[in-house]
Amino acid sequence: MLDVPSPPAAPPRARGPAGTWATTGLAAIAPVTWGTTYLVTTQWLPPDRPLLSGVLRALPAGLIALAIGRRLPHGVWWWRAVVLGTLNIGAFFVLLFIAAYRLPGGVAATLSAVQPLVVAGLALPLLRESPSPWRLGWGVVGVVGVAMMVLRGRLGFDLAGLLAGLAATTVMAAGTVLAKRWGRPPGVGALAFAGWQLTAGGLLIVPFALAVEGVPPALDAPALAGYAWLSLVGTGLAYTLWFTGLGRLPVTAMSFLPLLSPAVAAVLGWALLGQSLTPGQLVGFGLALIAIGTAQLNPHLRTNRTERKS
Repeated sequence: MLDVPSPPAAPPRARGPAGTWATTGLAAIAPVTWGTTYLVTTQWLPPDRPLLSGVLRALPAGLIALAIGRRLPHGVWWWRAVVLGTLNIGAFFVLLFIAAYRLPGGVAATLSAVQPLVVAGLALPLLRESPSPWRLGWGVVGVVGVAMMVLRGRLGFDLAGLLAGLAATTVMAAGTVLAKRWGRPPGVGALAFAGWQLTAGGLLIVPFALAVEGVPPALDAPALAGYAWLSLVGTGLAYTLWFTGLGRLPVTAMSFLPLLSPAVAAVLGWALLGQSLTPGQLVGFGLALIAIGTAQLNPHLRTNRTERKS
């Protein structure tokens, strides 16, 4: 008979609207830093090394987090860490890079914007959390907003790229929902929890990187600076804040925050790379931000509270 462990103690939830919005703001730092990936990759990193970038982004950050957190998995958390690391880091990074190389950037970003809808679909069987029409509707608005921001000119639709993009969105959504379902074991902080997954995911990519890309090239100073930013800030800090928020906020609300990534990438392209923003893109930018903000609200809950008071 399998030994089924009791569920871990739930982490403390943010108290009151102010605490909830503060937690949301900290969690939002993660997709904001992810939005810098395109700029850093195109300007500083060696070309045609996406798998190497995945390893250097995940593995150093994971090992540093393990050293600081000083907690290793135990019991069922060994295989759970591998599963979460594969979904959230290893498989996600590989599939994301395949999509990025085979699709126009706008198409890849639009596919990733479907994540709130995928999370809503997975949350029902795994968390018994029914998606509200409110969030489903704003999920569609978010996809439209991102599409208006990033889809430009003639589009190419490579079947393998499309499948990889959809798979990347699905595995990240599944990892997010499973991390919410399993929680964290008692006494384990978000930093150590992120370290488990980053290390497992980074190790998963290593053999693929060596087989496909061969021995890593010598790295110059800009490349080292770029990898340091992506690893320490865009991965180590970002995933620690992400898993902290995931333990305290509804998963369907959290799933909208990654819409910030293409918005940040578009703003950085305009500000630093001289890329233009058309009126339609500005409208899409506004729609994406409105979808993110309104998805954090729960009108149904507020209505119930008002009815009880009356």
